[in-house]
Amino acid sequence: MIREALLADASALCQINRDEMGYNVSVEFTKEQLALLLKDQNHHLIAVFEDDMNHQVLGYVHAELYRELYAADVLNVWGLAVATDQQGKGIGKSLMQWLEEEALSRNIHAIRLNSGANRLGAHRFYQKLGFEEVKLQKSLLKSYKFLCQ
Repeated sequence: MIREALLADASALCQINRDEMGYNVSVEFTKEQLALLLKDQNHHLIAVFEDDMNHQVLGYVHAELYRELYAADVLNVWGLAVATDQQGKGIGKSLMQWLEEEALSRNIHAIRLNSGANRLGAHRFYQKLGFEEVKLQKSLLKSYKFLCQ
């Protein structure tokens, strides 16, 4: 079953992010971020796939409204992850279909995402869903973490 994420899902989302995406952050940090994102439902959509039998969160999708001066609104996927032992069962596809339906209900007619260059399996998955590679980019970051020490 797909449903909107709840604050109570923070621990499960933290574990999926750690195991599947390599983001090693605390449950507390995940909970704080999730609380902020859930308050901003005009811009952030977060849904989880929950097992009907034991109510365990098996995967999630997180997207944000992407609004620019030079193009129509799109949804930008920030994260799609499914527990390794649950992959290949249609969970990721179901989550992306849910996101497409949400986009259309908001009169948004495109979804975009970035995927790491080394994630070839993810690229094949997205291409099967109809996504096309439109350009290559460099990802640049300027961090101010040193100022907080």
